[in-house]
Amino acid sequence: MKASLFLTAACLIATTISPALAGDVVTIYSVDGLHDGEPSWLGKQFEAFTKETGVKVQYVEAGSSGVVDRVAKEKSNTQADVLMTYPPFIQKAAADGLLQAYTPKEADKLGEHDRDPNGMFVAVVNNYPNFIYNAEVLKAPPATYEDLLDPKYKRKVQYSTPGQAGDGTAFMLQTFKSFGGKEQAFDYLQKLQANNLGPSASTGKLTALVNKGEIYIANGDMQMNLAQSASNPNIRIFFPAGPDGKKSVFPIPYFIGLVKGAPEAENGKKLIDYLISKKAQEEVSTIAMGLPVRTDVTPTDDNFKKLHAMLDGVEIWAPDWEKVLGELKEDVARYKDVTVSN
Repeated sequence: MKASLFLTAACLIATTISPALAGDVVTIYSVDGLHDGEPSWLGKQFEAFTKETGVKVQYVEAGSSGVVDRVAKEKSNTQADVLMTYPPFIQKAAADGLLQAYTPKEADKLGEHDRDPNGMFVAVVNNYPNFIYNAEVLKAPPATYEDLLDPKYKRKVQYSTPGQAGDGTAFMLQTFKSFGGKEQAFDYLQKLQANNLGPSASTGKLTALVNKGEIYIANGDMQMNLAQSASNPNIRIFFPAGPDGKKSVFPIPYFIGLVKGAPEAENGKKLIDYLISKKAQEEVSTIAMGLPVRTDVTPTDDNFKKLHAMLDGVEIWAPDWEKVLGELKEDVARYKDVTVSN
């Protein structure tokens, strides 16, 4: 997920911070995904939040790394109050001193794995990385990762770039798991370059390309792709199997934290509280097509059932995000090394 913030103006929903609104505004820098769809979950929650509190929301959207990079670049003149992004980028923001500790009012309703032990961030919506294919062009998706190497997919596969996009980073991590180690995974990724159309800092923009048949296969994530499916009717979600014949995937929650030095910190706290409130979480599956993080919210709607059905037969595993973050720079450098000449 997701794009680097400074690529194009089109990546940004809002970028102008108005001093005149000080006191009745909150600014959130967010990865894309939860603002997709009509209505979007974030859009609906922002509207309800403003109606309830009188605080207007200024929303800036970009990629997982991009929003963190922007907060870092603005450190001497902080503009954002709230940061929402994927792992391991939220962990990087915390490690780099870009967040301040805040425990939301109802954080006790979240599972332990959805709360940073140091109190720097909490999960808002749970999600899983996946692949999508064009069902009009392909009768069935590739069954395995190895099938993606078939010459018939030359320049018809594209995935977002590890280290820049959250989903692209997730894809790289998943290959480590599926191929049983980094050496085997990087060997695979090097071979896949023969079919890869090229780097992409954005995951979200790949959906339209798959839908139109310009490419046949791309990476993505369940929440975003399901939210996009109404306007992209040709896409379908799938999980390829590894060399051992097993499908596996890991959760990549949308995490949210309070920015250190936030100009409207109290409003930022209110927004975080609101997004994990029971009434907001009860609409996660129905509107966002994601999975709620509160333990006291148990949806029964069709979207929730669909999400669980998609994961049937798929092994769920959990990365050690601190370890991932510690090795990310080296892994991204190795990724570039094995793919740049192909």
